[in-house]
Amino acid sequence: LLLGTARPDDWRALHGTVLGNALEGIEIPEPETNEAIQILEATALPIEAQNKVFYDNVYQEFPVDPPVTIRYLKAIVGRSSMGDSMSNHREWKAYGRSVTDEELTHLFQGVDTMPEHSYIAATIARDPSKNAEEAVLEFFKKMRPGDPSTLENAKGYLTALLFVRRRYNLARVGRYKLNHRLGLDQPREYLVLSKLDLVKVIEHMILVNNGVEDPDDIDDLGNRRVKTVGELIQNQLRIGLLRMERVVRERMSTRDPEQLNPLALMNVRPVVAAIREFFGGSQLSQFMDQTNPLAELTHKRRLSALGPGGLRRERAGFDVRDVHHSHYGRICPIETPEGPNIGLIGSLATYGRVNEYGFIETPYRRVIRAVPNDPLYSEGKTLRQDLVDPRDGRMVAKAGTEISAKLAKEIASLPLREIPVRPMASQEILYLPADVEQKYTIVQANAELNEKGEFVHDRVSVRRGKDFLMGSIEEVDFMDVSPKQIVSVSAALIPFLEHDDANRALMGSNMQRQAVPLLRPEAPIVGTGMEFQAALDSGQVVIAEEDGVVVSVTSERIVLKGKGGERLYELRRFNRSNQGTCIDQRPIVEKGQKVRRGEVLADSSSTDHGELALGQNVLVAFLSWEGGNYEDAVLISEELVRQDMFNSVHIEKHEVEARDTKLGPEEITRDIPNVGEEALKDLDEEGIVRIGAEVKPGDILVGKITPKGETDLSPEEKLLRAIFGEKAREVKDSSLRLPHGEKGKVVDIKVFTRDQDRELPAGVEKLVRVSIAQRRKITEGDKMAGRHGNKGVISKVVPLADMPFLADGTPIQLILNPLGVPGRMNIGQILETHLGWAAHRLGFRALCPVFDGAREDEITAELARAWLADLAWKEITAGAWAWLGESGHDLSTIRDDQEARLLYLEPWLKDLQAEPSLKISLPATLTLGTKDGARSGGDQKGVQGERLHSDLVYARRVVLSYWLAEKGYRPDELLVFENDPRPTAETRQADALAREACLRFWLGQRGYPAPELSGPA
Repeated sequence: LLLGTARPDDWRALHGTVLGNALEGIEIPEPETNEAIQILEATALPIEAQNKVFYDNVYQEFPVDPPVTIRYLKAIVGRSSMGDSMSNHREWKAYGRSVTDEELTHLFQGVDTMPEHSYIAATIARDPSKNAEEAVLEFFKKMRPGDPSTLENAKGYLTALLFVRRRYNLARVGRYKLNHRLGLDQPREYLVLSKLDLVKVIEHMILVNNGVEDPDDIDDLGNRRVKTVGELIQNQLRIGLLRMERVVRERMSTRDPEQLNPLALMNVRPVVAAIREFFGGSQLSQFMDQTNPLAELTHKRRLSALGPGGLRRERAGFDVRDVHHSHYGRICPIETPEGPNIGLIGSLATYGRVNEYGFIETPYRRVIRAVPNDPLYSEGKTLRQDLVDPRDGRMVAKAGTEISAKLAKEIASLPLREIPVRPMASQEILYLPADVEQKYTIVQANAELNEKGEFVHDRVSVRRGKDFLMGSIEEVDFMDVSPKQIVSVSAALIPFLEHDDANRALMGSNMQRQAVPLLRPEAPIVGTGMEFQAALDSGQVVIAEEDGVVVSVTSERIVLKGKGGERLYELRRFNRSNQGTCIDQRPIVEKGQKVRRGEVLADSSSTDHGELALGQNVLVAFLSWEGGNYEDAVLISEELVRQDMFNSVHIEKHEVEARDTKLGPEEITRDIPNVGEEALKDLDEEGIVRIGAEVKPGDILVGKITPKGETDLSPEEKLLRAIFGEKAREVKDSSLRLPHGEKGKVVDIKVFTRDQDRELPAGVEKLVRVSIAQRRKITEGDKMAGRHGNKGVISKVVPLADMPFLADGTPIQLILNPLGVPGRMNIGQILETHLGWAAHRLGFRALCPVFDGAREDEITAELARAWLADLAWKEITAGAWAWLGESGHDLSTIRDDQEARLLYLEPWLKDLQAEPSLKISLPATLTLGTKDGARSGGDQKGVQGERLHSDLVYARRVVLSYWLAEKGYRPDELLVFENDPRPTAETRQADALAREACLRFWLGQRGYPAPELSGPA
């Protein structure tokens, strides 16, 4: 069994060549080829080379079953004493080869080493069979008790059960896992079990039982694979084709061969039925969640342990549902349902992908500890150890030396292949599955690197297998590509995720998918940088497929002219999603605008200029308000309702069918009995409501009459019929009316008839589908949620006059309960609101990637700058009114503070610029990121007069810069704006100076003495 091939005679020849005259009474024929001799000569080589020679010589000749390796060949047939003891032992005869119990014991002697318990000896002792024939017959009787137990039947059954591809197919993934787990080198194309596989499996079982090797972890992702949609459909096709094959065989056996033709034999219905069964009834076939673009994207990246061949939620225990260390970078530990499916349904991590075998891989950067001895690679690197000339032992350079151009040339002259350098993260990306990753040491993505990519610290946080520990950089093999690779797309959209409790983060990532698309979406002030990519990959925004110029823009289409001619982009207008929300694409480009390939041409629902926009930026306060926000209730300002900030459009579809009844066909018509003209005013001549009509409960959408029988006539109808004859038609009104509680505008009508659409159900002659869009305002009872799992129901819409307000009179828009924060431990919302406040006041958008976001000291620095900006603005306003009074302006003609400031700003700036003792150095990126900042032109270090009047953010930044200069500070040392080119160390110094300046002014306002400035600020 172990050495079976298609050519047993050659094996006997090989056997005899090794044993000499050990097999008495057996005539050994000379080998017809020299393959056997070549194999024996190869035994002096290392194992790897032996295996190669063995395969090169034998596998090509005998492709039925790859034979065992040389090691086992020698173990079995390389013993001179075998012939002497053969007659004393039971023999196992198969394929012209005899194997004894001793040989079996010898075969596993390298692994079956426990003296107190030998697994092979114990198995042989318990085995009642004396030889292979008895064993295979016994096996056959147990498996097929009713069949005649002949040796031929038994051998055929065993072979078909394990060694025939049609009956037992490992598939490519099975062969890959066997080779990887058992250390085999079988060809990838060999998809059935070989005898060597069985030997190695037994070896492995012995090693596991002896505690030498660890057993497989069933929950490890190295042992769990993803069945993608293609494989699921392939399985259904296989079922359908097997059913069809059975039908074909039956027809071939029963019909006259002379009259057979393919049409008479083939019946595709079983295949069609199998496919329909999958799409119509499978647990894994679902309507796509289209509530918003994120819901759609997440649904496509969902991983389920349920379904056919999977688990049942009633039987699944804690171990299956729990987070496993192999999920790192593959399955999100945060995003999973809260109900009975918790842990059974997951989401693919941000950078995870499924490889050809169905295993989830995640990317890593390779860490290199040596570079080729070439100045091109070695220059600028830091030596990891002392470099010695191997020819004379001369010290060339000490460890820690940075390799200059001169030193690199000197080292290149040494007879060294590689130069040991300080470990550094390369740009080479490798995707690793969970089972391969186990043997490597991996450092986290936020380990600090210098500008050359070298690790700054000698000890870093690493993980090896399931252990997370502090390790030396000398041991590191790979580095994570990004801090967000551990979480899914939904979780990666939560800023300050690392400051939230996992349970609340789970709720936050799930509730983002439930966000209703708003009429006027707004991108978040505090985002994570994933918003654009998430919207792009959802497929809902329209992307330019090539560079070009916009030729035409309408609400329904965009025409782009590129090198290949004009390209038309049709927009989806007021389409209904599966959840009844509205998918509506809006163009964001103008005629004549130049666009590049990959740019966004049109927004969709819940996107703002190509970025995901699931909600609104509102001014919130954490305070108790007369018990109105008890138990997580939310209070909103009337302003949110009045400004339509949370308005949404929902589309409902209503259908009516005209059937062929026993009493006659139903008819869709405008001629409806006992209905006045007022009710028919919006119906066309066919009885269908017009597009654009405003409808309310009870209005007719589609007029339909149904014939009724004699028994259905009331006494009054019988009297009318007797008087007027056939004029009183025997029909009743069965029109489609708008149900109670709904109202809206008709946005789409579709009519299907039997002539045009053969897919209509039996008996249906005509089907009319009417879509009605309803605009809903936010109101009491609606659920609102933040991104940190902070959810609540609106208890009251508070009048604007009753809302709490800020010092400048600005009313709060939303009131949250402060008690909802400490118990839930989602501190991320506090950090988000503080940074959002500073960003709003300074006019920038903050990006805080998960696990790599703004630190607390950076947030306080931005708050300090925002406070200084407000103080400067306040002082300028007071100065403006004073200056206007002194200048003789009629103050009664000036409407508000804004007008007063605009009149005062330019004279004030000119006075400061003319001051000889005042040296003003503005921040280099003063205009970047502000409205039209990129297109403003002119000297960005100067002040643009037009923008002072048109751009409030720019005006506040200019005022802050000049005000600080007036107070004796250098603005470029305190202020940091978008895209600042300075290194991190300098921006951190600027943050510290901004906090110090804020504290000085605050102390001064309260009459406390602040330390004097010593030299430049």
